[in-house]
Amino acid sequence: MNIIVTQTPVEAGIAGAAVIADLIRTNRRAVLGLATGSSPLPVYEALEQLNLDFTQVQGFALDEYVGLPDGDLRSYATVIRTEVVERLGLRPERVHLPRSCSAEQDDGAAYETAIARAGGIDLQLLGIGSNGHIGFNEPGSSFDSRTRVLTLADQTRSDNARFFDSLEDVPHKAISQGLATIFEARHLLLIAHGIDKSAAISRALRGPITESFPASILQRHGSVTIVLDTAAATDLMLRPSGAQGGL
Repeated sequence: MNIIVTQTPVEAGIAGAAVIADLIRTNRRAVLGLATGSSPLPVYEALEQLNLDFTQVQGFALDEYVGLPDGDLRSYATVIRTEVVERLGLRPERVHLPRSCSAEQDDGAAYETAIARAGGIDLQLLGIGSNGHIGFNEPGSSFDSRTRVLTLADQTRSDNARFFDSLEDVPHKAISQGLATIFEARHLLLIAHGIDKSAAISRALRGPITESFPASILQRHGSVTIVLDTAAATDLMLRPSGAQGGL
């Protein structure tokens, strides 16, 4: 596991972009797992400045809300289109998102098949929730889970309310790649910044490996890069490396 600590979120974005850029320069047909949220955005902004050729790259979004109408500005489909496809020059037809017909039905199996047909994900970009979720895999999600519709935790809805007019507007369900799906990516790149992510980062990387804290599965993966700003690294640097479940 490679942990990179930078001074600012912008520098974290630059460091994360460098990891992706190395992959693209080696493999122009790479398959990327695309995350949204505030943490990955500086990565996409930094990638734009590198002027790489993304036209042969395939992308698979990590997750999506259930119940938002097509074209909703708060949907991850819109964020992926504006912040990734248009910014970096990916071909829209090569970028895939999980779909849900309703809160009870989804195309999880078809999405898993599409990922497999693409040859698997070379690099999965991730953020982390304050309760340890990656994707929308909330505490208690099975390490064997696959793409599916799930119910968002109250903490997750509260954390994401800043993107909506009110907490009541935040969807209660989402469709997300499962933990097993994420774990099968050949490289995992997690970006986090801000003091509010500090405790989650420390617990994910040095706490026990448990389904009650989904991000702890990162400790089992053989190829992981963690990029943090100094605020997000605060608890990690204060906690002895020999603490529960150490690295």
